[in-house]
Amino acid sequence: MATIPALFISHGAPTFALEPGVAGAALGALGHRLPPLAAVLVVSPHWITAGLEVTACAAPATLHDFGGFAPALYALSYPAPGDPALATEVQRLLSTAGLSVTLDGHRGLDHGAWVPLRHLLPAAATPVLQLSIPHNLDAGGALRLGQTLRPLRDRGVLIVGSGSMTHNLGEFRGAIAIGEAAYVSEFVQWVRRAVVAGDTGALADYRRRAPHAVRAHPTEEHFLPLLVAAGAATAGDPVEVIEGGTLYGMLSMESYVFGHIDSEA
Repeated sequence: MATIPALFISHGAPTFALEPGVAGAALGALGHRLPPLAAVLVVSPHWITAGLEVTACAAPATLHDFGGFAPALYALSYPAPGDPALATEVQRLLSTAGLSVTLDGHRGLDHGAWVPLRHLLPAAATPVLQLSIPHNLDAGGALRLGQTLRPLRDRGVLIVGSGSMTHNLGEFRGAIAIGEAAYVSEFVQWVRRAVVAGDTGALADYRRRAPHAVRAHPTEEHFLPLLVAAGAATAGDPVEVIEGGTLYGMLSMESYVFGHIDSEA
């Protein structure tokens, strides 16, 4: 089986499930180019735990872990199967690296997983697992976690860091803004240069080096999945930029592919 790429996907707001826009169309096209997958492992900012946990449910439920949206959103489901055997394999891989991991046999898929996968893999036929973010994980730790997960790519597992390129909801005003905020553009351009150059040192120190880093991410949980995906990349992996536009002037939907992938849509 060919080595599977790693992905960082900006999943935006829950409404992305119903309003695909530019980013949804790009993910759909990307999904058609992916090689056959054994499974998908998602790291989402919407599952934060005391220590590492991995889902081990054979039939994970679709979690509507949000409130205040249109009823149509709560009617959606993403009935992908789980893979308890692979969950045990992930636990063993991480344990061998000295990381303590707990299996969760009941948790379903949160919207950081099923919303983008609904566009990327709409058939919901590929097994999906989630790996939690420990509450004390930092940027360097996220990169190391991705490096530890890297062998799963040779096993046919698509490693997906699902977060947001920018995520300052304090600036969200509930209306479509005219144009992209300047700080968003400057932050995204800096991250893109570091990602394409494979500069993991800069990414690990993004909080200090990137322009407007704290404004773009008042808290880090939506940026850490990018670092997991970047850590899962191998030396020499090409990086493909998936432009998804910017929602509400402040929510960048830029995503990345780490690794070789068929160029034909």
